[in-house]
Amino acid sequence: MSDENSNNNEDNLEPEDINFENLEADGEGNLVPEEEEQELETETITRVSGMYREWFLDYASYVILERAVPAIEDGFKPVQRRIMHSMKDLDDGRYNKVANIVGHTMQYHPHGDASIADAMVQIGQKDLLIDTQGNWGNILTGDRAAASRYIEARLSKFALDVVYNPKITGWQASYDGRRKEPINLPVMFPLLLAQGAEGIAVGLSTKVMPHNFIELIDASIKHLQGKRFTIVPDFPTGGMVDVTDYNDGLRGGKIKSRARILQHDKNTLVIREIPFGTNTGSLIDSILKANDKGKIKIKKIEDNTAAEVEIMIHIASGISPDKTIDALYAFTNCENSISPLGCVIEDNKPLFIGVSEMLRRSTDRTVALLKSELEIQLGELEEQWHYANLERIFIENRIYRDIEEEETWEGVIAAIDKGLKPFTQHLKRAVTEDDITRLTEIRIKRISKFDIDKAQQKIDALDKSIDQVKHHLANLIVYAIDYFTRLKKDYGEGKERKAEIRVFDDIEATKVAIRNTKLYVNRQEGFIGTSLKRDEYVTDCSDIDDIIVFTEEGKMMVTKVDAKTFIGKNILHVAVFKKKDKRTIYNMIYKDGLKGPTYVKRFAVTSVTRDREYDLTNGSKGSKCLYFTANHNGEAEIITVLLRQSGSIKKLKWDLDFSDILVKGRASKGNIVTKYPVKRIELKEKGLSTLKPRKIWFDETVQRLNVDGRGELLGEFTSEDRLLIIDQKGLVKTVVPEMTLHFADDVIILEKWISNKPISAIYWEGEKEIFYVKRFLIEHPDKDELVITEHPKSYLEKIFTDHRPVAEIVFGKKRGQDRAENLELNLEEFISIKGITAMGNQLTKDKVLEINALSPLPYEAPEAVPAQEMEVVEEVEVANETGKELTSKTENSSTKKPTIDDGEEPPIDPDGQASLF
Repeated sequence: MSDENSNNNEDNLEPEDINFENLEADGEGNLVPEEEEQELETETITRVSGMYREWFLDYASYVILERAVPAIEDGFKPVQRRIMHSMKDLDDGRYNKVANIVGHTMQYHPHGDASIADAMVQIGQKDLLIDTQGNWGNILTGDRAAASRYIEARLSKFALDVVYNPKITGWQASYDGRRKEPINLPVMFPLLLAQGAEGIAVGLSTKVMPHNFIELIDASIKHLQGKRFTIVPDFPTGGMVDVTDYNDGLRGGKIKSRARILQHDKNTLVIREIPFGTNTGSLIDSILKANDKGKIKIKKIEDNTAAEVEIMIHIASGISPDKTIDALYAFTNCENSISPLGCVIEDNKPLFIGVSEMLRRSTDRTVALLKSELEIQLGELEEQWHYANLERIFIENRIYRDIEEEETWEGVIAAIDKGLKPFTQHLKRAVTEDDITRLTEIRIKRISKFDIDKAQQKIDALDKSIDQVKHHLANLIVYAIDYFTRLKKDYGEGKERKAEIRVFDDIEATKVAIRNTKLYVNRQEGFIGTSLKRDEYVTDCSDIDDIIVFTEEGKMMVTKVDAKTFIGKNILHVAVFKKKDKRTIYNMIYKDGLKGPTYVKRFAVTSVTRDREYDLTNGSKGSKCLYFTANHNGEAEIITVLLRQSGSIKKLKWDLDFSDILVKGRASKGNIVTKYPVKRIELKEKGLSTLKPRKIWFDETVQRLNVDGRGELLGEFTSEDRLLIIDQKGLVKTVVPEMTLHFADDVIILEKWISNKPISAIYWEGEKEIFYVKRFLIEHPDKDELVITEHPKSYLEKIFTDHRPVAEIVFGKKRGQDRAENLELNLEEFISIKGITAMGNQLTKDKVLEINALSPLPYEAPEAVPAQEMEVVEEVEVANETGKELTSKTENSSTKKPTIDDGEEPPIDPDGQASLF
């Protein structure tokens, strides 16, 4: 405390508190105390000056501008721009050896051939600008390309269309001054966003994500139309991407990319697409590493990747496939988090902008380039029109004869100029000496074969072309939109989005980690841990789990799994702690101090501070827990309380039903059981759950179940209830509704399963080529079964889960009929309930155009027999069979009402003074 005060005093010194007489100047003119003067004299300070200070800045600028960061104008880094320029130099329509292209590029790029070859391979693998031939590597497997002498390349049609136009290209001298290279290529497309870019320079970096070709064109058109647009990344490796926090590609944004993992069967998962930035080799390595660490549990893994990704993951029997999928996302490279950073070069300076602004600038630059092209084209057409008119006048009026008597060149020029003047009033510019010189170069043969009509047709065609170009210039935005539309039509085929946009659910590692270690406890000494193998085994757990512990003193603590941890002597209960668990209810009876009353309480533990000791009693010295149970589904047992003989106590024994006790907070004192000493407490009868059925929702956005009210309510579920799942392939199954479940995209029925409600299906039987109808009940809830036959052409047309469904059958028109009559079919009357494996009845032999679901017929559920009456009936039947007298099994068989709403926090009663007895 004194040190902190002294530091604060030094920081707050006032000028009058400093003794300036004891200060001397150091080498920079700063005042230092005399005591520090000797230390300064022993230090050697060397200041960087001259070329060291200047050269580092030059080096940093060079790396940023000339190597790592792309230019916003064309989206190329210098090496990429030089490769594209060299390929245009060499382009003759045929493939060139990459080694030759690399050698030619070295005339413009002052670096080695290896860096040029690597950059060219990266461009080629993006399958946009370069038409490749040979082994160019594989972005899926990570295999490298063959040596540059073995592979070939040429410019793609798209590159020739949008990248080059020497007439509107700015040029500069190459590094050695021998040749000219483009300052920027006139790219008329948002190429930077289509290809993406990544680079690390000195002091900054860039990471622009690749985007979808078609979506970029659509966004450019929307920008030209003045509409809003949004663009998000798309990856050549496919997979799924969450762009919720993309932040337009600016600093601070983040996207998540996931592999597409499907369940092949109960013991096999298959990865069909991988996240961006990974390959099958690194992905498999991360899976094996997680398996070695015990985070996941797999039997073997197979890589069958060729043109498409296929990684087969075989899991052990008894391991949940859904939980394994979540574990793969949590502990392996099956999920990647990527931080984009939009950095580009503009006017020789780094510029940080978002991808939307990049697209706007690229589109605006495309419009400017199109305008320059049109202006150049207009000038060329007007020159052609001017000369065509001069040529026609020169030949049609035989002005060439005026030069026959001229002896000097000046005289020839003057004679032609004089002869043209009467006929050039309609020309758009004056006739120059160059024009006249060009006329003198016309050959006699051409003059003799000159056709006036054809010449006029050519002039008329040029007039039309000039008018068309002027129209484009006057309607430049419309022309640009047509240009982008043409690009989409000509080159958009096969460039549809590959990465599916999804919103990912957050996966808690502790919930999906495989239990890879064992937990032990020494109750008497108060230790828990994974190394106490000689002591009592508690449960399997994961090395990232939290453990909750209760002691006889009424203390509670939550701690991390470790080799050995001291909690406190006389441990009563040890278990894996589940955060936000409102369904695990603890029943507890404790004595308050040495001579205080005995209390009873029920509570849940939803959140705590790790390694903090909590006192669950009233805090009196000598308090002791007399009875404790942990109930995972809120069970409330009946116990017998026995008192010691003391004074005039008449009732020494009675029963206590925990279902009569409200569930409150862990800090509540509880209710008084008795003020007299308790001899012992005995369990009389195990209890049933006192919790309400749990409401479960399905969130279609993340394709997951939840209990937080997000999405569609599926119903209220007890521990015995199941979910009915039917997919488009006709697979029917029921499952326990766990929050870790994954659902395929082709699920068409997802609802609470009612065992006695029939399911009706209409399907096309592929072998007999006719529709069939069937109604069935699910007899084996744990078995996945097909509704349709296994013929490859069989498919499910309609599925109904109503009690009395009605379908509309639309028939094709027969000969002689004006129109076909539709049929309303009551499926309940059409077919009786059969087994799920039965083929069913034929629907019709007539041609069916479509089948529609109509509103079901009204249904009244039969009145349920009260539980007590059902129990008596069963007992009567047993009594009649055995001939024995019927007696009641329990004295109190009434069903207790729920005492906690699972959707709310348990109520807290800090006083807890209500006495039961």
